Amino acid sequence: MPNLNPYVSFKDTARQAMEFYQQALGGDLDISTFEAFPDMVDPSEAANVMHAQLTTEDGLVLMASDTPSTMGYQPPQGISVSLSGPDVDKLRTWWDKLSEGGEPTMPFAEAPWGGYFGMFTDRFGIAWMVASSE
Repeated sequence: MPNLNPYVSFKDTARQAMEFYQQALGGDLDISTFEAFPDMVDPSEAANVMHAQLTTEDGLVLMASDTPSTMGYQPPQGISVSLSGPDVDKLRTWWDKLSEGGEPTMPFAEAPWGGYFGMFTDRFGIAWMVASSE
């Protein structure tokens, strides 16, 4: 079965963001740095994240990397990471943890169309939507 997974680009904060997401969502985090590929980046960026993957017990997969200075970083716009499922309590817990230090756009509350829904931008500038299917 194919997968469609968010892959988020950061500028020098991918490690901190992915460790934060691991604390909020749980799971196993694998991080590879540019140190293994020294010719790909300026030596000052060798410790930056080339690829990170967080895989949770719930089957969530979130990937990320730092953007090398040679590629010109642009903050994400017009896209959100969407987190959804039937367990409102689990979603509320994730909402609380992931939105900590961020900026809520719409509180996680009962939605007019049913279930619960909310939006926020996290402390790393990534937009999230959280929705229950109940």
